[in-house]
Amino acid sequence: MGLDPRQKALEAARAAEQRGALDVIVLEMREVMTVCDYFVIRHGRSKLHGQAIAEAVEDHLGALGARVAHREGLKDATWIILDYLHVVVHIFTEEAREFYDLRRLWSEAPEVEVPPAEAGAC
Repeated sequence: MGLDPRQKALEAARAAEQRGALDVIVLEMREVMTVCDYFVIRHGRSKLHGQAIAEAVEDHLGALGARVAHREGLKDATWIILDYLHVVVHIFTEEAREFYDLRRLWSEAPEVEVPPAEAGAC
């Protein structure tokens, strides 16, 4: 049995936090767009850190049986996108996150609380 979209988004957020991602938020997108159910948004301290966050998310979700359908931006690492179909993970540099400001752009999307990981998770 695979992860449902909400679980996938929360696990992506936890994996990013474990790798030191900054200001991780999860937005429920179902009511505001038809492309996906959740956005997971965060930024890293540098491009290299963003790449490491992306790798950690892919490794963690892969271990749980989720495979990325499409990835973009890994080489430049200013804005990395990991598309898991129902969940889209955005990993920015701090400057790119401020510039694109997806939280403001999708302000009508409710934020989902990310509960702390259970002991031994991630």
